[in-house]
Amino acid sequence: MGVTFKDEWTQEEYLRAKKEMASEGRQVLLVDTIARPIEGAETVLYNPYELREYPEGTVLVFYCDTGKETKERLTEFRKKFPDKVCISLRGGRGYWRRNLRV
Repeated sequence: MGVTFKDEWTQEEYLRAKKEMASEGRQVLLVDTIARPIEGAETVLYNPYELREYPEGTVLVFYCDTGKETKERLTEFRKKFPDKVCISLRGGRGYWRRNLRV
């Protein structure tokens, strides 16, 4: 299939990419920008200092409540983390489905 990097990923695209890229040894992180973890998902809290420590090529998938703010801030995130792939989670925390599996 191959992973496509675009501005937004749906939950399903995120889950597929995470699985596929893990087999290649690359990390895909779900980054919490609102200090509200998603139940049932492994998330990391937005902390620029810690995020910079991840290896080059790490994929950072940012989320907020609706996905709108993180999509608007993608340019900022990409400047802050030029060696990472920055993507917004479409629909944010509000559209996350706990039981969705790929």
